[in-house]
Amino acid sequence: MVRLRLNNVSVDYPVFGSRAGSLKTTLAAAATGGRIGRDAGITVVQALRDISLDLREGDRLGVVGHNGAGKSTLLQTLAGVYPPSRGTYHRNGSVSSLVNPMLGIELDATGYENIVIRGLILGMDRSAIRRITPDIVEFSGLGNYLSMPVRTYSTGMMMRLAFAITTAVRTDILLMDEWISVGDTSFQQNAEARLRHVVSNAGILVLASHSRGLLERECNLILELSHGVAANPPARLCKETL
Repeated sequence: MVRLRLNNVSVDYPVFGSRAGSLKTTLAAAATGGRIGRDAGITVVQALRDISLDLREGDRLGVVGHNGAGKSTLLQTLAGVYPPSRGTYHRNGSVSSLVNPMLGIELDATGYENIVIRGLILGMDRSAIRRITPDIVEFSGLGNYLSMPVRTYSTGMMMRLAFAITTAVRTDILLMDEWISVGDTSFQQNAEARLRHVVSNAGILVLASHSRGLLERECNLILELSHGVAANPPARLCKETL
């Protein structure tokens, strides 16, 4: 059964070489939206504090908050990038992140080589990577460029490749930071349809955004963060609001 559970999870960032009362530390706190504390003489930014969630298959959680509220930190924690400083995190099911589609892209490797590299990062074996490669090639529309180093691509071409690879993988849990729009107008239409398909097939979706309207359309649960703290337990939306 697909499930995500956080029990009183906190995430702290150590800030070395600064004093808790310094201007530098104050600016760091303002930029991250976190809270300043002290731990064994080291300044600590509390990016998340006592977050509890219990998401099951079919849940679509929207995370809203100001810049630095902790939205991206929460997504990275759910992805396993940031371990909790306190509390417990349990995950049943595979996870795929669209927080940074460019993660794992090697500029000196070819497009084809990047398909393999990114597939391995996502936990796939080589036979599974071979099976999804034709789909990635067709969807990206990059043709012969896939045999060339990615450093020769435009930014839009890189994003096409990264998006095509990430969305070719079936995942139980999908993490997104805003609703992604990739490429030119014609490609955006295909990307939107593909993204809708990936979202509908995910067991659990966690979508962070500044837009409450977007979250109310796409999600059945809303979590509001402020300075790394949940304002309230996740609010379940009525079917009529979706």
